[in-house]
Amino acid sequence: MKKVILLVAFAIVSTVTFSQEKEAPKDGWKRSGNISFLLNQSAFDNWIAGGNSNVTGTLGVNYDFNFSKGAINWDNKLILAFGITKIKGEDVQKSDDRIEWNSLLGKKASGNWFYSAFLNFKTQFADDLDSDTDGPTKFSSPGYLQFGPGMLWKKSDNLKVNFAPSTAKLVIVDKNLTLPNEAYFGVEEGKSTRFELGLAIGAYYKLTIMENVSMENILNLYSNYLEEAQNVDLDYTMNIVMSINKYLSANLSFQTIYDDNAFNGLQTREVFGVGINYGF
Repeated sequence: MKKVILLVAFAIVSTVTFSQEKEAPKDGWKRSGNISFLLNQSAFDNWIAGGNSNVTGTLGVNYDFNFSKGAINWDNKLILAFGITKIKGEDVQKSDDRIEWNSLLGKKASGNWFYSAFLNFKTQFADDLDSDTDGPTKFSSPGYLQFGPGMLWKKSDNLKVNFAPSTAKLVIVDKNLTLPNEAYFGVEEGKSTRFELGLAIGAYYKLTIMENVSMENILNLYSNYLEEAQNVDLDYTMNIVMSINKYLSANLSFQTIYDDNAFNGLQTREVFGVGINYGF
């Protein structure tokens, strides 16, 4: 875990050091978003080398709505994703499932620094889609809510780091899904919430790697003062969009999570495919 934290810290320093982007602030609302549909399909018939026919589809929304007026900045990002995969002879399964809203309010302090307050909410749409079991998750179970005051370093809408040393965190679950004699995402059996207080660091960096290729990086770190503060929760997402034309692109999404209350190890997710995109 220490190696992961050092790698993330290096990424933040590299981001701040090597970014050359400049963006003039403008008053009012600035909105931008993208709807994408990724499709992957493989078919095998009497293929001696082996293989299972499968099809995967993923629908995603990435929407930014930011407000700026004088010394006030209010940045919002909504991320929605849901994907299913069907392997021949097996039940339909999820390939992606995510709901996340980030809201960050800042008031100019000095230079690129702002007094800030943030709110972050994360959950998923559905359970594991297997009709034979209840599944470990469903909508709002678990749900993660974080909020707190802090200081924001913001160079532009595409490069910012927020430090919140007094962040409240609520883990929300359906207590009816609690596993017998075990904590459920850190929530004690028979309860529906878990409260934490700690340090939260959130970083965002979007850059153009080359013409028609953009990369978005979203990083969240959290340390709970009340219990095992050395076990830092990590949530990092990288989205790469390689545009073919106005409506077609190759999209790569990679996410890694470390949260020892959910799983004692790194969780990783990767989705890649050629997709149909619509910008708005």
